[in-house]
Amino acid sequence: MNVTLNLPRLSLALPRRWLAMVLVALLLAAGAIVFAQIEGDRGIPPVASGGDFEVNGVRVDASGKDSAEARANAWRDAQRKGWEALWKQVNRSGAAPKLSDSALDGIVSAIVVDYEQIGPRRYIATLGVLFDRARAGELLGVSGSMLRSAPMLVVPVYVSGGSAQVFENRTPWQAAWARYRTSESIVDYIRPHGSGADGLLINAAQSGRRSRTWWRLILDQFGAADVVIPVAHIERRYPGGPITGRFAARFGPDNRLLGSFELTAQNSDGLNAMLDEAIKRLDRIYAGAVRSGNLRPDSSLIIEKPVAVVEEEIESSLSESETVTSGGLPTGAASISVQFETPDAASVSAAERALRAIPGVQAASTASLALGGTSVMRVDFAGEIDALRGALEARGWRVQQGAGVLRISRPAPPAPTPAPGGGG
Repeated sequence: MNVTLNLPRLSLALPRRWLAMVLVALLLAAGAIVFAQIEGDRGIPPVASGGDFEVNGVRVDASGKDSAEARANAWRDAQRKGWEALWKQVNRSGAAPKLSDSALDGIVSAIVVDYEQIGPRRYIATLGVLFDRARAGELLGVSGSMLRSAPMLVVPVYVSGGSAQVFENRTPWQAAWARYRTSESIVDYIRPHGSGADGLLINAAQSGRRSRTWWRLILDQFGAADVVIPVAHIERRYPGGPITGRFAARFGPDNRLLGSFELTAQNSDGLNAMLDEAIKRLDRIYAGAVRSGNLRPDSSLIIEKPVAVVEEEIESSLSESETVTSGGLPTGAASISVQFETPDAASVSAAERALRAIPGVQAASTASLALGGTSVMRVDFAGEIDALRGALEARGWRVQQGAGVLRISRPAPPAPTPAPGGGG
C-alpha cells in the first residue's frame, strides 16, 4: 500500500537583508572561534632572565628583639653564607675574602624567599641570594664575557594523560621553564610567554614538522637561530601516588635526540621540585652539546630569497652597462652568505678583515653571531660565487660551496717535522 503525503513546499529564499544578517553572524562566529584560541590567561612571563650570580638553598636561623630584627639578622647572615658559597662555585679553591655587611649590601641584588617561618623574636628560612654580576664579578675575578650558544627558542612539550601540550593551557612544565634562571647557562634560551598568538604558532605538532620555511617564519618572530625542544612525559601510577617523569632533550627542526633520563616524585607535592631538577639536567645536556659543537644552528634554516630576473633583461644589462673593476669583476654586487667558525670574539673580526681584503668584496658584516659555534657573515661581492670561492682558496681557506652559501675554515696546522737524526 503506497501512501503519498502532500506537504507544502517550504521556500528557502530569504530576503537580501536577512541573508546579509546571516553572513555577518557567521563571520562573527568564525572570529569568535579564532579569538577563543588565543584569549585566556595562559601566558606565564619568564622571570630572572638577568645575568646575576645565584646561590640557592641558604639556610638561616636568627633571633632578635622582634620579628623584623630577626629577619634582618637572618638576611645578613644569608648574604655572608651566600658569598662564601659563590666564591667556592667560581674559584673552587681557597677561602672567600671577608667582606663587611655594607660591602655585601652593595653587591647583593636580591634575596629570594623559598621557605620561611616567622615568630615573635625568631626567623627560620631557606633563602636564595642574587649577586650583581658586574659588581661581584670584579671581586671574583670573573670577566663579563662567557661562551654562549646562538639564540635558541624553547618549545616545552608536556605530555600527561596521553595529551601533548605546549601553550594550549598552563602546564607545570611551562611554569618550571618560566621560573628557571638562565643567567648561568651557556645556552641562550629564548622563552616565549605563551600568551597571545604563541599557542597558535608553537604547539606540540610543530615539533614534528620538518618544513624549514615554516620554522624560519616562527624563529624570526622571536629572534632565534634554532630551536630546542625539552619534552616532559609525566605518568601517575594512581591519583595522589608516585609520579614518573621521562625527560628528553631534543633539538632542531629534525627533532634530534641529544639525551634522555627518568626522575620520580613521591606524590603531586614533589612534582615541581622534580621538574626543576629535570631542567637543570636538561641544561647540562644542552650545554655539553654546545661545547662539543653539536648544538649549532642548522644551516638549512638559512633561506636565501630567490631572485627572479628575465634572461633578456640580464643580457641587455650586461651588453649596455657592464663595467669592470680593477680585479676584472663586474660592479654589480651579489649578496653571499658565508658561514665560519667563531670560537671567540677575536675570530669574528679576523674573518671580517680577511673577507674585506679580497678584491671585489664591497661589504662584509656578521649577520648571525654564535660564539663557540658557527656564525654567518653577509658578503656583498662584485662577481659570481665561484670567483669568491677561488679567491678564498687562493688565500689558504678551506671552502665548501652550497646554493648561495660558502662555508670556510682554516686548515689545521701541519704536524711538526721531526729533527733529522732522531731516534725511531
